[in-house]
Amino acid sequence: MTVTPKGLAGELRTPPVAHARISGIGGYRPRRVVPNAELVDRIDSSDEWIRERSGIIERRFAGEGESVIDMSEFATTPALEMAGITADQLDAVIVATVSWPYQTPAAAPMLAERLGSKAAAFDISAACAGYCHGIALAGDMVRAGTAQHVLVVGVERLSDFTSLDDRGTAFIFADGAGAAVVSRSETPGIGPTVWGSDGAQWPAISQTESWIDVHEKNLGWPHIGMAGQTVFRWAVWGMAPVAQQALDAAGVTADQLDAFVPHQANVRIIDAMAKKLDLPADLPIARDIAYTGNTSAASVPLAMERMIRHGEIPRGGLALQIGFGAGLSFAAQVVVIP
Repeated sequence: MTVTPKGLAGELRTPPVAHARISGIGGYRPRRVVPNAELVDRIDSSDEWIRERSGIIERRFAGEGESVIDMSEFATTPALEMAGITADQLDAVIVATVSWPYQTPAAAPMLAERLGSKAAAFDISAACAGYCHGIALAGDMVRAGTAQHVLVVGVERLSDFTSLDDRGTAFIFADGAGAAVVSRSETPGIGPTVWGSDGAQWPAISQTESWIDVHEKNLGWPHIGMAGQTVFRWAVWGMAPVAQQALDAAGVTADQLDAFVPHQANVRIIDAMAKKLDLPADLPIARDIAYTGNTSAASVPLAMERMIRHGEIPRGGLALQIGFGAGLSFAAQVVVIP
């Protein structure tokens, strides 16, 4: 028996393809400043050693009771203001995080409720690449007509998952939130995303114990471990070509950029990537890690927000941004600076 369809795919109503851009950006850094001197005794280190190894001078830790939702809200408020919209105009909320302490529900619906929004809301887990993944998803949603305004938040409270006795990671991770609003635009504002993963190298950056181990062995709070040299080599040798692919996909050359905003993992990685990309000597490059530490999914928006706020980069210019980290996962795109 042959069944005849009642309708044809070509008859479905679909919105016209639009353009997308970042219309607003905001950031929040917790008030508690943690200098290197506060950490060195427990890891038998020094301020000089940490600065030379990572470029970090200080970082921020969330205060008592200051949650992932709190930090996300504080970062979102200025992003909405810059975008010129209110929370009830949001069609979707995407939160990129690996430090929300609930397996379910996701942080995004709770953030949406805090903001007074009934938008679609969900979390993504791509660690340090999470924000750039979120921008890609939001841009595609807007271009496809699924949404007109999408909030993307990268937020971490990594101090909960950091062992202050681990000499390889105690001084690296920090807390904070960055937020961006992606909106419909008359002109292109987000270039094609180059992204991917290498799951074979997952042990290079990972939670040291699974939640099953934590439960069955009563291990207490787990922390994040990292094989520093493995990550360094992968980031330097593997991510510069990805960044170049993002430039090529956008039809942009390095001398047309107004900013380079890489994930704030390590200042030596940032400098090595800039050299491999042959970026102009006078190009502003984000080095927010010096005073913010590695905030994983929050690092790219926090770094861009600081550069905009300090007048270091022109609004309306072009920025190459790239996130990379645990997974191992990565994502890069050229965007118009909001």
